[in-house]
Amino acid sequence: MKILIISLAGIGDTLIATPLLHELRNNFPTATIDVLTMWAGAKDLLEHNPHVNRVFQKNLMKCGKLAALRFLWQLRREGYQLSINTHPQSRIHYRLAAWLVGAKQRISHEYECFTWLDRRLVTQALPQDYTRHSIENNFDVLPLVGARKHLCQHEMEFFLTPAETQFADQFLQEHNLLGQKILGIHVGSGGTKNLPLKRWPLKHYTELVEKLNQERPDLRVLLFGGPEETKDHQAILAQANCQLSQEAKTRNLRETAALMQRCSAFLSVDTALMHVAAALQVPNQMVIEAPTLSVTNWPYGNAFTLIKNPVVNGRGLDFYRYDGGDIKGTRKELIATMESVKVADVFAVVSRLI
Repeated sequence: MKILIISLAGIGDTLIATPLLHELRNNFPTATIDVLTMWAGAKDLLEHNPHVNRVFQKNLMKCGKLAALRFLWQLRREGYQLSINTHPQSRIHYRLAAWLVGAKQRISHEYECFTWLDRRLVTQALPQDYTRHSIENNFDVLPLVGARKHLCQHEMEFFLTPAETQFADQFLQEHNLLGQKILGIHVGSGGTKNLPLKRWPLKHYTELVEKLNQERPDLRVLLFGGPEETKDHQAILAQANCQLSQEAKTRNLRETAALMQRCSAFLSVDTALMHVAAALQVPNQMVIEAPTLSVTNWPYGNAFTLIKNPVVNGRGLDFYRYDGGDIKGTRKELIATMESVKVADVFAVVSRLI
C-alpha cells in the first residue's frame, strides 16, 4: 500500500498528525507512508521520524499555479492508493491537492465551509468534533482504512538526533546558561490570514522581560522564533538586561527544539512552538489564552498552565472555527482582546512556577 498524508495547514498541525502516522505504521508495517507539507519547518520536524518514508515540501501558495500543478502531477505518478487530509485543513485548496494527486481513496474531515465541490474532491468525509483534540479527530480515520489504535497512550513525536542535542549543550555552555533557570518565550504566531492578531502585544512582552530582569535576576530569558521574529527580539532586547536575556539563535526548527528541551519553562500563545514544547515535555509550560485556542489544539500530553484572557474566557470557538475564515472581530477589537491579558498576571504565573 502507498499512503500520502496531506498536512498543509501549519507546522503545529503537522506535529499533531504524528500520532496518526505512528498508528498507521503499526497497522501497515510494510506500507509506503509519505507526507506532503507546505512549510519547511513541518518537513524539518518529520526528519528522522521512523514511521515516515519520505516528506515532500512545497509552498503551493507562493510557487504559482503552474508550478503547483506540475508538482502535484509528479506526486500523482507515485500511484498512491490512499490519501488522508489530516485535521484541521478546512480550505478547499487542500482537498483540491488531494484530488490532483489522485489516490483512489481520499479522506478528509467535513468542515462548516464544505460545499458540493468539496465532497466531489474526496471519496469519504468524516464529521469533525470540536469537543475533542485534533489528534482524536485524526484517529477517526483509522476504521475507514481497516485499521485500529494499537497504542494505549499517544504523544506528539519529534525525534531529535545526538548532533542536535549536542548543539543545545554547546549553546548553553557558550552562553553561560548551564545550570541556570531558563524561561523560553515565543513572541510570534502564524502569519496567514489575520492570525498575527492573536499575538500578545510586543510592548507587553518587553515590559514582562524588563520586569523579570529586575525582579528575577536568577532567571535567564531566551527568545525563540524564526527570522520573522528577529525585529521583535531586537526591540525587546533593546530594553532588556542583555546579561539576563538573549535571542536563541538557531539554524532551523530542529535546533530550536533541542534548545527548547533545555528550558525550565516555556511561554507562548497557541503557536507551532507551543506544540513543540508539548511534544518535548518542556516543564512549566504556560499558554496565554488567545481567540484561536480551544480543546482541539491544546498542548497535547503535557501539563500546562493556562493564563486566562478575560475577553476570550474559554470561548475560543466564538472567535475562530475551522471554516476557512479569519478570527472573528475587527483589528482593533482583537488587539484589545490580547491587550486585556495584563503583564502583572503573566509575571505572577511565571514567578509561581519557576
